[in-house]
Amino acid sequence: MNSVKLDRLNNQFLAELSKIIFKEIKNPIIKNVNLTAVEITNDLSFAKVYFTCMDEDKDKVLNELDEAKGFLRSKLAENINIRHTPELIFNYDNSIDYGMNIEKIIEKIHEQDKK
Repeated sequence: MNSVKLDRLNNQFLAELSKIIFKEIKNPIIKNVNLTAVEITNDLSFAKVYFTCMDEDKDKVLNELDEAKGFLRSKLAENINIRHTPELIFNYDNSIDYGMNIEKIIEKIHEQDKK
C-alpha cells in the first residue's frame, strides 16, 4: 500500500478510535486517554495505537485498553470500510514525557548560566 493511502488510513483510524472512546466507552480510565498517533503496517495486519494519559497509571490504562481492544476493533470495522480490520496494539507515547524532561534540562542550564 502506498504511503499516502496508509497515512490517510492512519488518520482515519485515529479519528474514529478517538470518537469511539469519547462517545461509546463507559470506562472512566479509558475516557481520560488521549490518542496521539496510529501506525498501520503495510500489510494492514496490525495498527499500533499510541496514547497518553494525565492522571492515571499508564500500566493500568494499558491493561484497560487491552481489555477493550475487541470492542474497539469491532466498532472500527463497523465505521471504516476496510476488508480486514487490523489487530490493535496499544503503546504509551513517551514523547510528551521526553519533551518535558528536555525542557527541565534546558531550564537547569539557563539557571546555571545566570549564576
